[in-house]
Amino acid sequence: MHQVAEVEHNGFKLTFSTANALNKFRADTFSTKEPETLQWIDSMARGSVMWDVGANVGLYSCYAARARGCRVFAFEPSVFNLEALARNIFLNRLTEQITVVPLPLTDVLGVSSLSLTSTEWGAAMSTFGQPFGHDGEPIRKVFEFSTIGLSMVEAIDLLKIPFPEYIKIDVDGIEHLILKGGVAVLQRAKSVLVEINDKFAFHADSASQYLREAGLSLKEKKHAEHFDSDPGAARYTFNQIWGR
Repeated sequence: MHQVAEVEHNGFKLTFSTANALNKFRADTFSTKEPETLQWIDSMARGSVMWDVGANVGLYSCYAARARGCRVFAFEPSVFNLEALARNIFLNRLTEQITVVPLPLTDVLGVSSLSLTSTEWGAAMSTFGQPFGHDGEPIRKVFEFSTIGLSMVEAIDLLKIPFPEYIKIDVDGIEHLILKGGVAVLQRAKSVLVEINDKFAFHADSASQYLREAGLSLKEKKHAEHFDSDPGAARYTFNQIWGR
């Protein structure tokens, strides 16, 4: 955990923990893995409230706080990612701007299992309360634990978290459930960036339905060009940017 790397993007410097190969990869590809996400953050009004749902180890939370002065709420339920997330926030002296919310978002308040496909720091591809993963297929879990999930509306009503002006959602498969439970919150958001796998049709269609119900329209749909030649699901997975 004492191994770190410094990255620079658009004139802003950040320091990230590189405790394993996966976190080093995340730091090394900071500017190239999801350039559309960084561009979206760069377009935010300064001092905005942003929710980073599926924050992982907090790379985009930290960038939003540093580059745009955002007040960020980083939702990340993985017990393995939480240490690296907290360390990255501390390393960048952003503890006053970023609040860690160690709970999963979904469509209803309740207790269920968080299923993980890896126990590495920085791993993704987990799911809460459902048997499927990012592609709609049964998740190949290697670890699970019981926790409490809640909707976006309940996060505001029960936890008193402020309404977000910008929402980033990347949770590998249940984005549509989070959107379903948050239409009233989405109605007040300026913009939403959500990762969608086009081949998981029910997921994609449902997400689009809830975003449109909230009065949002699709502005862009992007991923980095190198994903076009990826043989796996990444080829069909895009960051969709919705706005008014």
